[in-house]
Parts: sequence; structure tokens; C-alpha cells
Amino acid sequence: MKKVLLSLLTFTIVCSYAQETISYKKRPSLAIHLVFNDFKTADLARKNGLGSVINNKNWSRIKDMDIGFGLEYLQGLTEHLDFSARLDATSLDYLFNNMPGLGNDNMLLEGDANIKLKLLSDKYFLTPYLSAGAGVSRYTAYWAAYMPLGGGLQVSLGKGDAFLFSNFQYRIPVTENANYHFNYSFGFGAPLVGRKEPKVIPPPPPPMPEKDTDEDGIPDSQDKCVDVKGIAEYQGCPIPDTDSDGINDEEDKCPTVAGLAKYQGCPIPDTDKDGVNDEEDKCPTVAGVARYQGCPIPDTDKDGVNDEEDKCPNEAGPASNQGCPEKAKVMQAQVDMAAKQVYFATGSSTLLKKSNAALSAIVKLLQENSDLALDIEGHTDNVGKPKSNMTLSQRRANAVMKFFTSRKIEASRLTATGYGDTVPVADNKTAAGRAQNRRVEMKLKQL
Repeated sequence: MKKVLLSLLTFTIVCSYAQETISYKKRPSLAIHLVFNDFKTADLARKNGLGSVINNKNWSRIKDMDIGFGLEYLQGLTEHLDFSARLDATSLDYLFNNMPGLGNDNMLLEGDANIKLKLLSDKYFLTPYLSAGAGVSRYTAYWAAYMPLGGGLQVSLGKGDAFLFSNFQYRIPVTENANYHFNYSFGFGAPLVGRKEPKVIPPPPPPMPEKDTDEDGIPDSQDKCVDVKGIAEYQGCPIPDTDSDGINDEEDKCPTVAGLAKYQGCPIPDTDKDGVNDEEDKCPTVAGVARYQGCPIPDTDKDGVNDEEDKCPNEAGPASNQGCPEKAKVMQAQVDMAAKQVYFATGSSTLLKKSNAALSAIVKLLQENSDLALDIEGHTDNVGKPKSNMTLSQRRANAVMKFFTSRKIEASRLTATGYGDTVPVADNKTAAGRAQNRRVEMKLKQL
């Protein structure tokens, strides 16, 4: 086994030293190219839009373009960025921006510096790129500045890094002596210097194997447990079991707390953190108390007040009333029934005797429940003047209140309010509706 490991180590070292490191950053290169300057298409595109030129196939043909020659120097900044400096010469009758030509051909010199962003490195056969830069031109005695924007395609010719290329630029004038035009170029380039071949360093001789007493693959000089097999992570010692629960630390999710194998070395969990472990907790995902086997204190009547604090655990009631139903709400139906049996003399606040039984029933209810109060409301139909109706409704409410106070019900537990015809419960256009609107309403409330 030792011989196999030693052979693999030696092979790896040899391969790592023999491997070549090749840079695909472009070496300093010189290129020549043929230039085609197209002023017509650029002018039409600016006047009518590029879409119109394409749709109408109204672009320039080669015979309409001005042909020239150029030189270009290139050097890689990175594997994907090249610097380019080029000089073009074209004989033409130059059309200044918004001005006529001179009427005869002269030499147009254009020089610009560009940065080329290559989408692929020179490692590949085809390398597309985008370019942008700045340039100056001279025509007769006129100087101008422009900005070239464009792109192109480079074709590698082999390991020597010679290449063919096609380039397209849209040249935008910066000064008034320049003019918009497209520039197409096709050329050939090659490096000015050869590629440096990486120096191959011979590998060092393989090291001599060290002694390994326990044959765990860790030499004795690095093994803290020389006579016991272990692993490198623990310097030749076995995987420790810090909490001594029989589960080693690498498999123990709680290495410092003794636990059980079925919980991956952790203690029995308490999911809801209520102090009752899940194996004894009948509600393991809801915090509770031990006396209910880990479940919350029950709420039998589901009123939000737990049974230990609920004085009426089998009847729903609000917390404000210690979990018991509110008497006012329970007894309101009885009061509503009695209120329908309260009668007055026509147009008067005098109570008729047939009202006494109903009102006496309410008196008894109030006497038996001293924690209840009563609001008395008087209402009329809309027959008559509103002011008179308001007065009559108040007098009737007062008459009912007087009935209660005469039977020893404290006035502090009673209120009387007249609403006139302002709160109808039926249509005042019919006799039946008006009859319903002539009424006394009484509403219980908890003190």
C-alpha cells in the first residue's frame, strides 16, 4: 500500500512541474488593412432612420465607397482587452458636416486609439469583439476630432498567432470639420515578437517514506497517538467523544452534551421548550405545563379564559367577567319582550295600567341583579312637529324611569333619553309603521 501511495505522489509532482502555463494575452502585433469609407449610408440613416435604410435596401455599394489603406498596432492588456492604434489614408473629396466638398480628391488621414473588448480570448479560432475609442483626422489644412464605435471578428491562423480580421466602425464627429460615416476594414496581422515558451523545471526526487507504527497513514513524527490508529484531522488519534455518550463527535450533533443515538447524540428534545421532553409531552409542539402532561391549561368553553382562571368553565364569557357570560346580554331578550308591552295614553306620557305587569317584571330583574343598569329610550312617529315629538318622547322615558324609582330602584342605575322621531324602525308612511315607531326601548348594561 505504501509503495502505491508513493508512486501516485511522484506522478502528481512530475505532472505539475511538466504542465505548461500558456497566456492568451495578445502580444505586440502589427496589421495592415484595406479601408472602405461609407458617407452615403451614414447620411441616409441619420435623415431617414437605419430601419428605413435596411427595409429599402438603400445602403451604399462598394462602388459608392472611398477605398484606402491603413496600419494598426495592437497589444493585449488582458486576455479579453486589447489596445489598438491605427492610421488610415484615403484619397477622396471629403464632405464636411453640413458643407459642400472642395470639388477634388485629397488625402484624408484618420488616426485613432481604441480599446477592444473581446468576447472570447485569442485561444479560439473565431473571436468577436466590440471597440470604442477616440481619433483625429486631417484633410488638406483642416483638423478634426471624432469618436469611433464598432466591433469586428478576428480569425486565428494557428499557433503563431497570425490573424485575419474584419472591422466595422461608426465614426461620430466631435468637431464641426468631421462628418458621420461608416468605416469598414479587412486585414491581416501578426505578432512582432515570438511567444515565450514556459521553462520546464525538473521535479525534485521523491521523498523517503517516514515510519508509521500504527499504519494509519500518518507518520510517527506527526502522530500524537503513535500506537493507536486515527485520522489526520485529529493528528493521528481516533475521533473523540467529548461527552462520553458512546457517539463520536463527528456523528454527534450535541458533542458536549450526553444524549441518545436515536437523537444523533442529543438529549431527548423538548420541541416547544416547556420543560417537558417530547417523549413525555402529549402536546410536543405547543408549550404547556407538567401537571397537564406538557399541554396548555385547558379552556373547556373556548372563551379564551383557561379553566384555572374561569369562574364559569362550562359557559363562554369574556375575560373582563372572569370567563362568565355577561348578565346584561343574557337577560336583554327578557327586557326587550317587556318593552313591547309598555303603553301610554294617546298623545300623553301617562302610563296605562296594562303596562304595569311588564314593567314590574323588569323591576324584579333589577332587584335581583344589583350589578345591572338600564338605559330607557323614548321614540315617536313623525306625526306632529319634531320639537313636540322630542318633548313627548322625553316625558315618556321619564315616566318609565319614575315607575322604577317608585319601586326602590336607584336613580343612579337608570338613564332616560327621548329621541323623538329621529330613530324610526319602520316606514312612517303606513299606519303599521308608525305604530312600530311609537315605542319605548330599554337596554341593560353591566355596572
